[in-house]
Amino acid sequence: MRDNSKRVGAAADPAPQQAPMLDFATPTELVDLPSQGRFYPPDHPLHGQETVEIKFMTARDEDILTSPSLLKKGIAIDRFLQNVIADKSIRVESLLSGDKAALMIASRINGYGSDYETKMTCPSCEKVAKTTFDLSELGIYHGDDYDEEEIRPTGKGTFIIKAPRTGFDVEVRLMTSRDEAHLVQKMKKISENSADNTSFTDQLRLTTVSVNGLDTPDVLNAFINGCPAVDARHIRNTYAKLVPGPDMKQGFKCPACSFEQEVDIPMTVDFFWTNQ
Repeated sequence: MRDNSKRVGAAADPAPQQAPMLDFATPTELVDLPSQGRFYPPDHPLHGQETVEIKFMTARDEDILTSPSLLKKGIAIDRFLQNVIADKSIRVESLLSGDKAALMIASRINGYGSDYETKMTCPSCEKVAKTTFDLSELGIYHGDDYDEEEIRPTGKGTFIIKAPRTGFDVEVRLMTSRDEAHLVQKMKKISENSADNTSFTDQLRLTTVSVNGLDTPDVLNAFINGCPAVDARHIRNTYAKLVPGPDMKQGFKCPACSFEQEVDIPMTVDFFWTNQ
């Protein structure tokens, strides 16, 4: 028999081993919604839901937050939140403003920690100094601390407020992120064109659903354009009691004059665009 071992040569080298793949799943957490899902319509994915799942911030998310094009368009925060919300059927623009704020705070904590350093102007001496707030200590207001004789829930996520001067039953809804973005754009145009401020009537127009059960455009326009100031102020102040959201008040002590007071935590550019 022939010896073929010399014909085939030396044994081939073993196949190279592939580098092991990293099996890493981005952690998630459940965030309590200030609204508890009570004010969303039945067809909304958050209707009746008390929590929403979000992913922890990643390096890719930081890219979104620092994208020059997204920042210029004013949509970096919304694009970032849309990326971290686990349920993609939930659209950021449809979130109630207080729920959106809760998600922003939770993302800020899981990304950079609960200590939030920012600049504050002292209400007493007016000096600007850095101060640190603890975001983990914020409370939540569920929008349920009101007199039911003053505000009547309709059972469909809206509320009836009695206007004191006209006696009209004004049905209102809570503003969404889309509504707030509309108001911001409107205010920007007013500022650029030096036009008259219409923020009060713009908010009334966005939140008013019906008047005395009538919801046609001509009825709503007539009411909003002719609403007595006392009624408009009452609706605006009463509406504020309905808005769920994080309680943004926390203690502040001025390092310059030792003035102490509870203040509203400012959500400035330092909130996400931190130097940490």
